[in-house]
Amino acid sequence: MRLIFLLLFTNLVITLFASDSITYKEKYRPQYHFTPAHRWIGDPCGTIRHNGRYMAYSWGAATSDDLIHWNELNDHAIKGLPRDISAFTGSIVVDRGNTAGYGADALIAAFTSFDEHSKKQSQSIAFSLDNGATFQYYDLNPVIDIWSTEFRDPTVIWHSESNRWIMAVAKALEKKIAFYSSTDLKHWEWLSDFGPMGDSEKSWECPDLFQLPTEDGKKKWVLVISVNWAREQYFVGDFDGKRFIPERPEASPLYVDDGFDYYASRVFQNFDNPSADDVYTIGWVNTWDYATAAPSEWGKGIWSIPRKLSLYSTPDGMRMRQQPIGSLATLRKSPIKINRRLRPGVTKLPAISPFGNVYEMKLAIKTDKPDICGVNICSGNGYKVTISYDSQTKYLVVDRTASTDVSIPKFDRISHTRIPDKNGILDLDIFVDKSTVEIFVNNGEKTLTMLTYSPDTSTEANLFSLNGTTEVSLSAWPMKSIW
Repeated sequence: MRLIFLLLFTNLVITLFASDSITYKEKYRPQYHFTPAHRWIGDPCGTIRHNGRYMAYSWGAATSDDLIHWNELNDHAIKGLPRDISAFTGSIVVDRGNTAGYGADALIAAFTSFDEHSKKQSQSIAFSLDNGATFQYYDLNPVIDIWSTEFRDPTVIWHSESNRWIMAVAKALEKKIAFYSSTDLKHWEWLSDFGPMGDSEKSWECPDLFQLPTEDGKKKWVLVISVNWAREQYFVGDFDGKRFIPERPEASPLYVDDGFDYYASRVFQNFDNPSADDVYTIGWVNTWDYATAAPSEWGKGIWSIPRKLSLYSTPDGMRMRQQPIGSLATLRKSPIKINRRLRPGVTKLPAISPFGNVYEMKLAIKTDKPDICGVNICSGNGYKVTISYDSQTKYLVVDRTASTDVSIPKFDRISHTRIPDKNGILDLDIFVDKSTVEIFVNNGEKTLTMLTYSPDTSTEANLFSLNGTTEVSLSAWPMKSIW
């Protein structure tokens, strides 16, 4: 991914000297999403499970036992980078068989090295002998170099069928994903290119390649690609060790998230149990249109809540389901519950305001009668985020054009997504966390993620209905802080 390193360094220096204390109660700081103490974070890199711990990088290191509570180890895990070389997005593997020669179970990072003079992007590796706390730059880098300024973001996996390492890496402006193989993580052979296909308007980057379980107990390969510096698309298909073959190449683009701010996600490769069916992912809650303009003074960058992935069948083919990780429920406090038919107009929810925009809300909307209804959150003093559903057109609309009192370029946005109800019910699971909102629709068949940067005084919520014909069931829990 493109990184503006002068800005990052300047931001880091400013925030470090602006405050010597870290309260984790700073303005706009989420309370149950991971954010760094004082620095920028972008794409989640090196997401793995190893020795009973989850690990993630950007490129500072953080570890977790449960994917909820994180321990930030450092802000620069890769050591020995040459002058004028920067580390871009990448991945990490556990070298169980000592293929690279650094010892069994050494951790190997594969990442894009960016030459700040020539702007060339190539692929490099680094190795860790301290269980992933730090990595030493390989002195014969780069390991793949095609002399391109748009060649980045490698994901490396172990392909057991061919008994070798596979790398997926983006040829960004060609809108292609190149696949390479290696037996030692140092010498790589090109196998094939995938693309362009689906959404190929501007750029491809940050590929991720993994298998997901289906409802019938099988597994299929999924290729996720970040597109246009703004969102992600995915393909379901097969990977034969050389090529990725999509199931439905003629289909319209399948987007991972229909919100404004979900990008560069990566699954946690499970090196403790590679055959496990539980596959978890996190993404970067941001987009490049305004990433550097975030008003947070403690730093810039938020990672999403962890999501569990699976595949389900539809008449149009396999689709990816995303569900919030179940252990988030351990953060819930005592709930409020409401069951009623809405009257025309607005129904206030005064019990929500004391939650301070740190809560989970489950909302079930009966859709058997014509109506436009929904919920306003992060509301008050002229500000709000509106989530509405039209039971006739089946469109879910998310409007954050009045969400913030801060001037952020290109931030005023509305999302329209057609979502059929399920047996006369639309289910919304809404996670509100200070400056972020994540919405899971119909058991994760659709997701919408966004930043809000709502004022601290805008913590109200209310239900609304145009016709007064809709019945709703609502539960809401204030959430404990992970800090």
